[in-house]
Amino acid sequence: MSILIKGGRVIDPSDETDAVRDILIDEGKIVKVSENIDESADEIIDAKGQIVMPAFIDLHVHLRDPGQTYKETIESGCAAAAKGGFTRVFAMPNTKPVADSAEIIKDVEERAKKTGVKVHQVGAITKGQMNKELADLEGMYNAGCIALSEDGKSVMNSQLYREAMEFAAAHDMVVMAHCEDINLVHGGVMNRDEKSKELGLPGITNATEDVIIARDILLSKETGARLHLCHCSTEDSVRMIREAKEDGLKVSGEVCPHHFTLCTEDIPGDDANFKMNPPLRTREDMEILREGLEDDIMDVISTDHAPHSAEEKAKSMKEAPFGIVGLETSLALSWTTLVEGKYLTPMQLAKKMSLNPAKIAHVEGGSLAEGKPGDVVVFNVSEEYEINPDKFVSMGKNTPFAGKKVKGRVLYTISDGKIIYKNK
Repeated sequence: MSILIKGGRVIDPSDETDAVRDILIDEGKIVKVSENIDESADEIIDAKGQIVMPAFIDLHVHLRDPGQTYKETIESGCAAAAKGGFTRVFAMPNTKPVADSAEIIKDVEERAKKTGVKVHQVGAITKGQMNKELADLEGMYNAGCIALSEDGKSVMNSQLYREAMEFAAAHDMVVMAHCEDINLVHGGVMNRDEKSKELGLPGITNATEDVIIARDILLSKETGARLHLCHCSTEDSVRMIREAKEDGLKVSGEVCPHHFTLCTEDIPGDDANFKMNPPLRTREDMEILREGLEDDIMDVISTDHAPHSAEEKAKSMKEAPFGIVGLETSLALSWTTLVEGKYLTPMQLAKKMSLNPAKIAHVEGGSLAEGKPGDVVVFNVSEEYEINPDKFVSMGKNTPFAGKKVKGRVLYTISDGKIIYKNK
């Protein structure tokens, strides 16, 4: 199948192109990029007035499959990804059973193929995520696993973690770190500050995250492992990543849209749609995260897409699970808050949502050059609309952004030269 995208504003972070161009895709590849392509195609997309970028890559999602398919399935999660402009996602291992074996890695990735979204199942670092013994790292690597994480918790046994990092370094795998010192949590459900006191809810301090970030950076330095710090939320996380980069370490960091869009002041009350881990932080933290993205200290925008059932999220913050959905709102929140807010240029956004994730994970993506895979997103930023969870294709509707006015609506998502989402 051939697709001709006509007259869009093409933003290609791989070569800094920002110009009106046509793009011809055939047999799964980009075959021509030019000011005016006068050729026939099976499908012609009129992209005049729209933005065309390399399709997005999300380094941090939860598909809940296997084991929690009442929250999300591979099919529904990938449909949400496609609607959000993503053609490649990395699924975290805290499933049931935990993704700690070659069999689960193969099963998830194979079942995802029919969706058109490329899913990389991240392997757990410890068996069952129990922090007692290493998982079958060799077996998962041989099954095609390219990333390791204990997401949902940290590996508190530093010796085990060091061994996992040594393995990752030797096999060129990236370690994706959820940074949380479990000994400092003490049942907290939101940031510890004046707002938590006002609501009478137990809080989580910045040190809960920062202590483990410091440890993980030091272990990365010692082992040579590539370290990607997930869902950073604090001022000191930005400072430590800056210093690690200045020291030449293989360290990268991501920020989620909820952390650069909201702060604790925005929490209206005991509403579990505002409960995520790490929690929303202070306005000062939020501003530093935005500046870290602007200064290119923070490399990636990821969603931490975490669907839950309506019944689970209807509970109080003390009882409800952590997490919100994000695949279908990431572009809109990022464009509205960061680009319209003058923190990022459209080119920087393309880097943080496509090129940088591809580089960090050592996968293809982030480029619209001739010969590259036909992974493309076309979106509109001129129309303002309200986020409506009832229209999500994800099974999870748990979001604090219901009713928020945004710009940035995906019109087409193309994966390997096939249209996998079209806005109707």
